[in-house]
Amino acid sequence: MSEKKVSKKVEEQKPVDLLDVLLDKDNKDPIVLMDEKGRQISFEQVAIIPYEIKGSKVLYVVLKPIDKIDGIADDEAVVFLVDQDKNGNTILRVEEDEEVAIAVFDKYYDLLEEARGKAKKTTAAKKTTATKAPAKTATKAAPAKTTKVAGKKTTK
Repeated sequence: MSEKKVSKKVEEQKPVDLLDVLLDKDNKDPIVLMDEKGRQISFEQVAIIPYEIKGSKVLYVVLKPIDKIDGIADDEAVVFLVDQDKNGNTILRVEEDEEVAIAVFDKYYDLLEEARGKAKKTTAAKKTTATKAPAKTATKAAPAKTTKVAGKKTTK
């Protein structure tokens, strides 16, 4: 009987820039962050929001926890500031200023409404150019979305 050697190819892990992951519109993988206790927590990326504070453009990311986090309900998300550490690596910091976090959520909702408006205009333009009118269907208004940010609830 001959003995077969099994060679295991060890893949080289290259460091990945977090900003590249966040800006990759095709990335559907969870974002895994470490908390202050070294525990890994998975998040779903909701949005990237550019925001201006005191004349400076800043980038924020809204992440929804996949894993349970004390004090954060299942329907809540967290606003993170995209920042750099002392070595120039991209890091995320929880936005602790409640007013800024709410303003970032407000901008997110504004961008959502703007995108919905553009989608409606595109759909309306397609309907007017169609040779045959589609059948009418009843639609329901979307329920108001409530998001809790740093202890306050906002309804959009």
